Amino acid sequence: MTARQGPSRVYCRRLAGLLVLDPNGDQVGRVHDVIVTLRLGHEPPRVLGLAVEVQRRPIFVPISRVTGVESGAVVLSSARLSWRRFAQRPNETRVLAELLDRRVTLLPPRVEPSVDGTAPQGREVTVVDAAIEPTRGGDWLLDQVAVRVGKGRRGEVRTVGWDEVTGFTLPEEGQGAANLLAAFERLRPADLASLLHHLSSKRRAEVAAALDDERLADVLEELPEEEQVELLGGLAAERAADVLEAMGPDDAADLLGELPTDEAERLLRLMEPEEAAPVRRLLVYADDTAGGMMTSEPVVLAPNATVAEALARVREPELSPALAAQVYVVRPPYETPTGRYLGLAHFQRLLREPPSTLVGGVIDVDITPLRPDTPLPEVTRHLASYNLVAAPVLDDAGRLVGVVTVDDVLDHLLPSDWRERQLASDAVNRTGPGAPRAAVGAPPTGVSPVGDPAGS
Repeated sequence: MTARQGPSRVYCRRLAGLLVLDPNGDQVGRVHDVIVTLRLGHEPPRVLGLAVEVQRRPIFVPISRVTGVESGAVVLSSARLSWRRFAQRPNETRVLAELLDRRVTLLPPRVEPSVDGTAPQGREVTVVDAAIEPTRGGDWLLDQVAVRVGKGRRGEVRTVGWDEVTGFTLPEEGQGAANLLAAFERLRPADLASLLHHLSSKRRAEVAAALDDERLADVLEELPEEEQVELLGGLAAERAADVLEAMGPDDAADLLGELPTDEAERLLRLMEPEEAAPVRRLLVYADDTAGGMMTSEPVVLAPNATVAEALARVREPELSPALAAQVYVVRPPYETPTGRYLGLAHFQRLLREPPSTLVGGVIDVDITPLRPDTPLPEVTRHLASYNLVAAPVLDDAGRLVGVVTVDDVLDHLLPSDWRERQLASDAVNRTGPGAPRAAVGAPPTGVSPVGDPAGS
């Protein structure tokens, strides 16, 4: 890449989630945040580097390793990086996670005091973006911020120098999260969960408050149980019930099972009765049985449904791959617990049949269903023996009450803290032991501009 002459400004929100590539064009990870250190007075913060998400754990990439931003990707000068988990130090600040959405004071123009001796007062504004820029002296500095003047999203956005605002070092209660979430709006729930995991408890609560119920439900399902309980406990009871309704019944039951019995019952009473009913049924079963692991919302069809109808159902985007792998054919009623179970139709078999074929004619009746009290080891052997990604669970009356998927089983086979290990692992050095955190060295040769401040 040809180096650009002179400094090039980069807006941090434009970096959020960008691919990070090594000099060969191989993917290293995605930008998680920009790390700076605040300085005394009105000196602009020094940029230390980037927090880069690699296989759901953040590592630190010194800013001196960044040579450019091209075609929506950050390009590095070397693949030799420290693969140790990034741990934020006391003197470090995350730009996206901690500075965006802060309410700060826009200083008035430097004018003489009025005749009564009073100086003009500053104006409260909200930070919506921040710009970093290399200097001739060898540092990168966060020299400008984009702020919204006025309330609501229709307020005027201005780009001002760092020395024109004050209040970044003051503690703030009730900091919003709209601009942080806008920067990461395209993240998958698992990646957003990783972002939340590495925030402070205060910031996690603020982000949770800003997410809509469906998005928060998806993110909660990807977090360790301790953080699920923390975030749910920080919500108003009515909102907590709404979020539980948006979760899958099995995930909601798992989360409620971590709460004190009286608190879980209070939330169940606040849920809509039709939403609470399947969760209550799942809470009856022991955690390490088929009944305790199953989901009560598989794809259920009547025997006279066509293959075309079945394929339309499994194409629904909210279905997990495991649930979309097969449909379950029953007599009415068609909500769990259903009428008598007849068999299941595999997705691959459906693809080989004419669209007008009835699913009742292509079902597999040779797979023995599980019982709700089937223990975990037997469930595991059952899935392995039949090469299944999901298996039906029947009650004593032969009714379908749920489906155990392979991801449900893995959740129980892995260590109880596997999500935390995945989100915060120190391990797996792809190239040998990692070096200590590097200090900022020589400035990069140039970084292509990445647009104007978001929202301006």
